[in-house]
Amino acid sequence: MKIGCPKEIKPQEFRVGMTPNAAQEAVAHGHDVIIETMAGTGSGFDDAAYIAAGASIRQTAEEIFASADMIVKVKEPQPGERKMLRENQILFTYLHLAPDPDQTHDLINSGCTAIAYETVTDRNGGLPLLAPMSEVAGRLAPQVGSWTLQKANGGRGVLMGGVPGVGPARVVVIGGGVVGTHAARIAAGMGADVTVLDRSLARMRYLDDVFGGTFKTSYASAGNTAELVMQADMVVGAVLIPGAAAPKLISRAQLSEMKPGAVLVDVAIDQGGCFETSHATTHADPIYEVDGIMHYCVANMPGAVARTSTIALGNATMPFLLSLADKGWKQACMDDEHLLNGLNVHAGKLTYYAVGKALGIDVVSPQLAVKG
Repeated sequence: MKIGCPKEIKPQEFRVGMTPNAAQEAVAHGHDVIIETMAGTGSGFDDAAYIAAGASIRQTAEEIFASADMIVKVKEPQPGERKMLRENQILFTYLHLAPDPDQTHDLINSGCTAIAYETVTDRNGGLPLLAPMSEVAGRLAPQVGSWTLQKANGGRGVLMGGVPGVGPARVVVIGGGVVGTHAARIAAGMGADVTVLDRSLARMRYLDDVFGGTFKTSYASAGNTAELVMQADMVVGAVLIPGAAAPKLISRAQLSEMKPGAVLVDVAIDQGGCFETSHATTHADPIYEVDGIMHYCVANMPGAVARTSTIALGNATMPFLLSLADKGWKQACMDDEHLLNGLNVHAGKLTYYAVGKALGIDVVSPQLAVKG
């Protein structure tokens, strides 16, 4: 199989879909790997590293899309890239289709087979290709939130850990999954007073058992959430419904009850965001203010630490990438129900129920798509 990796073109996206190590593994399996020139530069991988791994360099994305059987990326294909996709071509990347009807319709119309990193599952009910980026984003959230809290950036002017005689920042993390756990760990490590809200008693018991008194947990009822948000200097939105649009957890009306200059960090913005006033921003212009509350809603947070993120993502995607290349997508998905769960679009049909529900589009089951 010919595997192609174009350079990411989303603003301030410095990650790359394949590392030289992944390219070397694919070549060792007998596949041709073609990389767009300078695709890995933002992550610290030059063209020479890919050539040494056995890959070939192409000068344009058009050459990659025109000749590759499978396209491997990081972020969802941008409008210009979607025009280059073709029937029977495999697209393996993050998609986040639920809040993005334009992309969804373009992928359906292209006839390609699109497998989304974020809906591939594992035997433990986890999301193994989303987890490494969730870990990165979770650890970044308090870091970028503390920067936004600085008065020069519009925040309250509160130091995360306080100083002797002055209390620390109050941080509320909504969601106790991978993102929330890592966000809470880092915020607590910075000295903040941290509370994690979740609706799963089992998850809260786990967090309490593992982390002890490092941070507090609380049940995420509407009343409890509203009360804690009013007291917070920073709120991290870390709620995920796999493949579906994120629920809106804080309304615009609630902003008036928050402390002026408080910060909302919306890690769920890729899935539409979990605050009513959220809209996607970029690393070039990451924050904005609504009713006196600062919002940090960068849609590709892990891109800020591109080298760490690229290597972590490459470690997770490599086994699935090789399976798709070695067996072809149909056999790979028939052999692995968890990879099949990643199938979102095939041959002009949507194949992921949560996206269809969010966008009002008819869905064909992935099992039928594989047999078709």
